Amino acid sequence: MSRRRLGKLAAGAALATVTASGRPRPAVAEPIEAARSPALREIVVDVDGLPMLTRVSADPPPDAPPLVPVHGLALSGRYMVPVVERLALHYHIMMPDLPGFGDSGKPDRVLDVPGLATWLERWMVAIGLERAMLLGNSFGCQLIVDLAARYPDRVERAVLQGPTTPPDERTWLMQFVRWRQNAPYSPPDMDAIAESDYAKCGLVRALTTFEFSLRDRPETKLSAIEAPVLVVRGAEDPICTQEWAEMVADGLPGGELEIIPDVAHTLVFTAPKELAEASRPFLDRTTLTA
Repeated sequence: MSRRRLGKLAAGAALATVTASGRPRPAVAEPIEAARSPALREIVVDVDGLPMLTRVSADPPPDAPPLVPVHGLALSGRYMVPVVERLALHYHIMMPDLPGFGDSGKPDRVLDVPGLATWLERWMVAIGLERAMLLGNSFGCQLIVDLAARYPDRVERAVLQGPTTPPDERTWLMQFVRWRQNAPYSPPDMDAIAESDYAKCGLVRALTTFEFSLRDRPETKLSAIEAPVLVVRGAEDPICTQEWAEMVADGLPGGELEIIPDVAHTLVFTAPKELAEASRPFLDRTTLTA
């Protein structure tokens, strides 16, 4: 059996039968209550006939600039609520579940990185956002990079937290190893949200999107990005390596790099206070209003 085939089987088995922390996973994930917050309310935005569940600020501060959080692979906006709650004190949050994921509609085909980024741009048009700041985690960073490179007028500035994936690690097997290394940093309540979201998007969509993520080459798009960008890495993150974080920041015309000590990959959930404090000085340099 080829190394690539072995890696695919390992990754597929990991998503299908094991949680991120290594505990046995039920054959059908049990539904759990959506992560809710009094700071947010849910609306549905129609984008070319597809309903997109969107969490928006329940009571945004006057003249608050819009901030669009973008979730990671196979997940939804629910796991970003911890950091969003803190940022909602200062910004007008508009956070979609991407097509095919969470509680948004499911397109007939699985979308690749440019396809998802294009749908994100269409969602911005539908919700009335001409331009916004964005904050992405993990795979969400790849979508922001693609969006900012192809639709520069849409992006005021962006925070890329834990961008994926280093060029020399874009294999199923290597990523399986990296995600297993990150598992000890994933708390049980994060696992519960992930299991529910994985069940909603389905194994085929999750694995196909993962394959698209490995084929994507964000480093080739960085020089086209006009907006200022802050790259944030957790110092213990095995998925976004230090070398890769530096490569991304250096490849951006307006790139900066911030390292947060003692934390790993999913800072939007596991270190929301630290991530919000690292992001706000950068985001507040803009005078953009909603």
